[in-house]
Amino acid sequence: MLLAIDIGNTNIVLGLYQGEKLITHWRLATQSERTADEYGVLIAQLIAGEGFSCGQISAIVASCVVPPMLTTAQELGRKIFKLDPLIVGPGIKTGMPILYENPKDVGADRIVNAVAAHHRAGGAAIVVDFGTATTFDCIAADGAYVGGAIAPGLELGLEALAARTAKLPRIDLAVPDRAIGRDTVGAMQSGIVNGYLALANGLLAQIRRELAESQAVDPLAVKAILTGGLSAAPWARLVDGVDVIDPELTLKGLAILHAEVAGGEPLELGLS
Repeated sequence: MLLAIDIGNTNIVLGLYQGEKLITHWRLATQSERTADEYGVLIAQLIAGEGFSCGQISAIVASCVVPPMLTTAQELGRKIFKLDPLIVGPGIKTGMPILYENPKDVGADRIVNAVAAHHRAGGAAIVVDFGTATTFDCIAADGAYVGGAIAPGLELGLEALAARTAKLPRIDLAVPDRAIGRDTVGAMQSGIVNGYLALANGLLAQIRRELAESQAVDPLAVKAILTGGLSAAPWARLVDGVDVIDPELTLKGLAILHAEVAGGEPLELGLS
């Protein structure tokens, strides 16, 4: 059994694999002040709740974009599971050329997503990840990572607006009936949700055109995959041009990378 761990700025997403099957997954808050022992207790309880034990975990693979949590992940593997986790980061051979000015600047989660997207699309692709930040990552037809874009996430923008203004409240992220709000909540929902959709639609369309031109293919041949913690929200389905919504894309990429780096059989995980 494989435990895949994606440590993000807001959440830690864990997936439990048995062979190619993702049995279950969980989401914990990212709290860098928590110790490996504290996280170990929580994760052990989650695993036990599914009828398994920590002793049945034979391997761990993790990606991390929160530097203080990297040591925590390593201690967690060694103390709780008696395993050395495979950490996706600089030095790991992903088999994916990184065409960034400085390849080390690309977040581990973005590379993991790109690997999974290439397996799924089999050609040029764009991953749109709705998380703490919104990222757009581009994969060439030959599997190379060619770059992307980074914008503030929707919830990050909402929190900043509520924290930095005296009279604007925190609101539910619902799609308004009209762009012209007739009260404060309606106006905020229009500005935040509709504005965010306009950002996502505009960037995705422009990036798709640029990637298609560089690959000499029709823009419609470039597949767009939506993932991330907010990708399951109802408003996310309103993003234009998305071919697939896959909230577990990062976990699948981690499992694929573990199999390839560990020298096991290539995994498809239902991506093809």
